[in-house]
Amino acid sequence: MQQYDVIVIGGGPGGLAAAYPLASAGKKVLVVERDLWGGTCPNYGCDPKKMLYSAVQAKTYAARMTKAGLNGIPDINWPKLMAFKRAYTRTVPSGTRSGVTGAGMVAVDGEARFIDEHTIAVGEDLYEGQDIIIATGVQPVLPDIKGRELIATSRDFLDMDHLPQHIAFIGAGYVSMELANIAAAAGAEVDVIMHGDRALRGFPAAAVDALQKAMQNEHIHFHENIELKRVDETPQGTLRLQADGFTLDVQRVFAAMGRRPDEQLHLNRAHVKTTARGIVVNEFLETTTPHIYAIGDVAATSQPKLTPVAGFDGRYVAEHLLGSAAPIAYPAIPTTVYGSLEISKVGVSPETAAGDDRYVVNSEDVTHWYTYNRTQETFASVTVVEEKATNLIVGATVVSSSAESLVNLLTMAINTKTPADQVQRMVFAYPSEASDMDYLL
Repeated sequence: MQQYDVIVIGGGPGGLAAAYPLASAGKKVLVVERDLWGGTCPNYGCDPKKMLYSAVQAKTYAARMTKAGLNGIPDINWPKLMAFKRAYTRTVPSGTRSGVTGAGMVAVDGEARFIDEHTIAVGEDLYEGQDIIIATGVQPVLPDIKGRELIATSRDFLDMDHLPQHIAFIGAGYVSMELANIAAAAGAEVDVIMHGDRALRGFPAAAVDALQKAMQNEHIHFHENIELKRVDETPQGTLRLQADGFTLDVQRVFAAMGRRPDEQLHLNRAHVKTTARGIVVNEFLETTTPHIYAIGDVAATSQPKLTPVAGFDGRYVAEHLLGSAAPIAYPAIPTTVYGSLEISKVGVSPETAAGDDRYVVNSEDVTHWYTYNRTQETFASVTVVEEKATNLIVGATVVSSSAESLVNLLTMAINTKTPADQVQRMVFAYPSEASDMDYLL
């Protein structure tokens, strides 16, 4: 049996963020990856998705600027766009694996499963670790209905050779809304099948309403309160989605109903407790078994399931294993739904602050700001939550075609505890979104 100081299960951003500093500190590290080295984000998640958005944003920007001197709106060539994406993603697995071995770690390909609290098996080989870090991420959820084998996932969408004429997405969370925007901008007819009556439940209602209106203007159709019963192939080669009083025929259907941990690790053998939300961890990201840690999406924490959070977790566990005794403390973490119109949020939400005397909420339609007028935005808004006693910015929601940029500035103000009046005294590049904040704070 091969023995290691640390075994990392998962060669994605979280696992590697832990593995590299541990190896640099002299630890003998083994990294196991069952799929593509680099993990979901760079291979079939946020990175390729945003590469596709490069064309979508260019097209929508050009469309807005036809009112201000630009002639013609470009078309999106899906095969060329996919070739652009693949030029990036095809190098990720080999480059990531080479980086691991080049740093002196051992890389093993295959499905890991626990044998006991210190031992895992990959195929027929056994490996023993003094400490074990679980960084496997989570897997897409498919609806438990007849015909579920006909339903694809976001991974399939992000690697389509050709764009179907008519697409449906099941679910109205991050993934569904983002991919629906890409497909519609590229020329597909798009339907979003909602289990309830509210999309993006984790975001402020006013911001989501603005996004849905923008998507409906792009001919994306929303169907609320649909409990799908089955998916069937038709004689015409399409897929038929059916529910009580609802029928829809499309070329392809994609599930975007969230993700959950799979059961391949045999965690019960290591006495690691799980819930429907993931692996139970304490304030040190340690599971119910000492020396076994869970990080990133697979951990049942309240933090957003984002790549930078997984990296933050990984770096923390590495520091902990190297001697740091402090519990993990997360900064304010921004989240963004990408699209022609973006929603970004960070910190205390307007709903939480409403009616709470500790806070003051300032919400404005900022479409008139110089930055958004210059780019011919059809809608932009900013909501800032301040703590009355300190004048500190504690939350923000931004809706615009470039919301991520402004929310990152506001995130920095929150995490550095910079009061709003001090932000106003800063001199930013002019004219820009940052300099326009004088009108808000």
